[in-house]
Amino acid sequence: MYINPYHAQMPIYPPVAVNAADEAGYDKSNELKDYGAKPLVINIEQAAEQNNMYRLALWTGKHLQITLMSIPVGADIGLERHPNVDQFLCIEQGQGLVQMGNSQNNLSFRRYVRDDMAIIVPAGTWHNVTNTGHIPLKLYTIYAPPNHPFGTVQPTKGNR
Repeated sequence: MYINPYHAQMPIYPPVAVNAADEAGYDKSNELKDYGAKPLVINIEQAAEQNNMYRLALWTGKHLQITLMSIPVGADIGLERHPNVDQFLCIEQGQGLVQMGNSQNNLSFRRYVRDDMAIIVPAGTWHNVTNTGHIPLKLYTIYAPPNHPFGTVQPTKGNR
């Protein structure tokens, strides 16, 4: 008889009852703020869709940061490059165009994205995401290491 070694060491916990507020992952106010380097369990899809700020830091730790973004119809994130930061973006609502390349004048990588698609941007890569849909583009992004100051809130792109 074969025994899966990964299951042999796992403790078995009784089911835990969860109320609707706990299941949502937020405190009762559903507050979107930077929770700092504290432990956090959150429904990231719900948080991203709830966010109406261009950029809002949700969690800033020592080695990574999670931010929420809302890009208006026809707008973009803005062409940028992070020399020492890898970036992961996940689209939760809407559709867009991702452009990447090794220089700001050579964005040869172009892909259309929509709900539930992930975008990986290696450090040093020029990139932009443009909302090509008819509703705000809602996403979250993970920077490693952090890219913005703790508590960053930018209501619009112009507030950089």
